[in-house]
Amino acid sequence: MRKYFGTDGVRGVANKELTCDLAYKLGRAGGYVLANNEYKVKVVVGRDTRQSGDMLEAALIAGLMSVGCDVITVGVIPTPGVAYLTRKYGAECGVVISASHNPMEDNGIKFFNKDGFKLDDQIELKIEEYIDNIEKIDYNPIGNEVGIKIHKHTATQDYVDYLKSIVNTDLTGLKVVLDCANGAAYKVAPMVFKELGAEVIAMNITPNGENINHECGSTHPEGLKKAVIEHKADLGLAYDGDADRLIAVDEKGHEVDGDHIMILGAVYLKKQNKLANDTLVVTTMSNIGLHAAAKEYGIDLAITDVGDRYVIEEMKKSGHNLGGEQSGHMIFLDYNTTGDGTLSSLIVSKIVKEEGKTLSEQSALMTTYPQVLINVEVRNEVKNKFMENDEIRAEIERLEKLMNGTGRVLIRPSGTQPLVRVMLEGKDEGQIRELAQGLADLIKEKLA
Repeated sequence: MRKYFGTDGVRGVANKELTCDLAYKLGRAGGYVLANNEYKVKVVVGRDTRQSGDMLEAALIAGLMSVGCDVITVGVIPTPGVAYLTRKYGAECGVVISASHNPMEDNGIKFFNKDGFKLDDQIELKIEEYIDNIEKIDYNPIGNEVGIKIHKHTATQDYVDYLKSIVNTDLTGLKVVLDCANGAAYKVAPMVFKELGAEVIAMNITPNGENINHECGSTHPEGLKKAVIEHKADLGLAYDGDADRLIAVDEKGHEVDGDHIMILGAVYLKKQNKLANDTLVVTTMSNIGLHAAAKEYGIDLAITDVGDRYVIEEMKKSGHNLGGEQSGHMIFLDYNTTGDGTLSSLIVSKIVKEEGKTLSEQSALMTTYPQVLINVEVRNEVKNKFMENDEIRAEIERLEKLMNGTGRVLIRPSGTQPLVRVMLEGKDEGQIRELAQGLADLIKEKLA
């Protein structure tokens, strides 16, 4: 069981749970483990716009340099930018200081290996061992063996140039509204779209350390919807605080979520014979409408547990090159090793431009089925045991037969709270709401 690392690095309230002491130990232990007995290795460090970023960066870098790592600082840049630059600069690892879409008081520290992927569980466990026994790190270099800090002032342009080389499309004539969430994409996204010729209306690009994700970005697209209509734009594109996810808005002001973007990308790649194994990797939370659309266009689905970590694991294991989540994480594995909101937004724009159809026409490839989600409070010790109850299991089977392939039932225990999440999808929202409430009541009765 991991003590510090969650599914997406080490997270917590900055200066309370994620302290400078912990950041220093993460740097020292992480640098020591990842250097693998080699010294003066390079480590890329980037961050988002949170006020606590400077503080934690200073502590983390001190820890890395104390075990002889040379740190390449790239400043405020999207998480996927760090993953790419780690490979480009030949570093042994990359580190991002960010809490993604969380409120500004939170922060996090996430490591990538030299190939730009998240660390394996066993490596994180090894780092944790040293964090709790920091005195066991017996390497204390002196003189010219102490690590140095290198400011890479070209990092943003290096990342932008790479994104441009992938898309390789003239976006002249396309009007886009970009909601950068006052986060890590506030420079990169407007820059790359303008350099590709698009007309750009950029919003939430004045970070002050406190306003990251605040009523803006991919988790709050309301302002973007209004801006798209007001400016008569072709589409709107919203990122989260570290810009590893994307939510789009079509020219009519309607939200286009990760499911729609994934099937749009999969169909586009398949037309070009570039969709590996004709397969798209999704999680159990993807809408049943995506399943129907994939079947219609001859695309196979590989389904994983919730979390981009599991999506990427399946992609690497089975040789797939496109996957993601309804929440907006999209991984185009031919180009980057993690979700990349800016890249995803460029690919969506490229498809709109090349296909000559509006985003609303493009996203009509998939019809979203109504979805009802009910959280049931249960005792923490029994939240994983719902399928052991005969009545609950029989009711789930009854509901699945009742919907006869036109809907589905998904029951999932919360990973962090004493809850069981009951989710039903189907064509008739009234019917599935009634069925979901009945199942939720039964689970409450039997497990509370």
